[in-house]
Amino acid sequence: MSGDPYVAQSGDANLSVAHYELELEYKVATNRLSGTAVIRGHVRAATTALSFDLVGLRASRVRVDSGKSVPFRQSDRKLRVSLGTPLAAGDSFSATIAYAGAPRPRRSRWGTIGWEELEDGVIIASQPTGAPTWFPCNDLPSDKATYRLTFTTDSAYTVVAGGATSRSTRGGKTTWIFDRDIPTATYLATVQIGRYVQAPIDFTGVVGELNYPRALESRVLADFADLPEMMRVFEETFGPYPLPDYRVVVTEDELEIPLEAQGVGIFGANHADGVSGSERLIAHELAHQWFGNSVGLSQWRDIWLNEGFACYAEWIWSERSGGLTAHAEAVSHHRRLGALDQDVVLGEPGPDLMFDDRIYKRGALTLHAVRLTVGDEAFFRLLHTWTERYRWATATTTDFIQVAEEVTGVPLADLFHEWVDATPLPALPG
Repeated sequence: MSGDPYVAQSGDANLSVAHYELELEYKVATNRLSGTAVIRGHVRAATTALSFDLVGLRASRVRVDSGKSVPFRQSDRKLRVSLGTPLAAGDSFSATIAYAGAPRPRRSRWGTIGWEELEDGVIIASQPTGAPTWFPCNDLPSDKATYRLTFTTDSAYTVVAGGATSRSTRGGKTTWIFDRDIPTATYLATVQIGRYVQAPIDFTGVVGELNYPRALESRVLADFADLPEMMRVFEETFGPYPLPDYRVVVTEDELEIPLEAQGVGIFGANHADGVSGSERLIAHELAHQWFGNSVGLSQWRDIWLNEGFACYAEWIWSERSGGLTAHAEAVSHHRRLGALDQDVVLGEPGPDLMFDDRIYKRGALTLHAVRLTVGDEAFFRLLHTWTERYRWATATTTDFIQVAEEVTGVPLADLFHEWVDATPLPALPG
């Protein structure tokens, strides 16, 4: 049963996963991954089978509820597990899956995504459907779960993931344990591997960490020096930081774009030039911890709730750090957007266009239109209410419109209809 029309071959709407427990071992030199995934949850309707997403890796044994091995079938996308005893609606399950292989990216309409080898290490870029390239899962943004990841690899490498961390070393291998007890979408679960220096970042009350190749140290320390102030500004603007940690990874390789994961921002060497050339992108990825990672999506059609908000955070940071005001940024981007084709609908972009930059910028402009309409006090009160009410949960565009009208006391349905549902770019409120 598909759970999201934009990724119709991913996930099973009949499953609700509560927890993933992953115990994995990886050899960097040979790109060999092996391990066990324990998946606990419940089913929404009666069923005789469980279906998980798994791509490029082969399962060797499956057990359900600590019983004997059960039959399973595996295609290029799915692992289908037969149940000896049918489950009724609401029944819980625990599936233990042993699997292994050489993980690799999967091809998609959005390019290659998922597990990817670097020159010397690994990056995982799972948005939107790359998580099954390294663990069996129910790969829907709406199905958030907690995680425990035990990851063993060669001791020469640093492993970075979100959550509370511990590690131990034996026989040239180090085992890292990460616990994430905050509900997290599968596409935001991550492992980043490299020969990294680890340096603390001074966030008040939040664990902060930079991970980078030693050769890039001076550039990284210069470019990320403003992160504590960004954190302070965004907490003031959006509400308390929603996670206990924020870790930054800068890879030795260049990356086309930075990436966000739960409690982690990932950047390429090209994003650390030593002169703050990627300052807006650093702000963008930090803002995703509120918008996308804490307040998540119920369906991919509402991607503007992630990207439009993170883009608007760039403009807020510019305004607060002595650059262009958010209004000046909005006017400039409105002019540029107006010169482009008007063939995308913000609230229903379709899967091919959901990562189009016009969605990002029009989403940010929609927020600015609300700000101009209701005034600063009501607008920022709205942002605080939004991040508090849907903290660690999922939401829709309809939810945001309802909260916006409730908090501001202003009828905004017509404004949102113009910006979210219609194709032509509206004028900014005067």
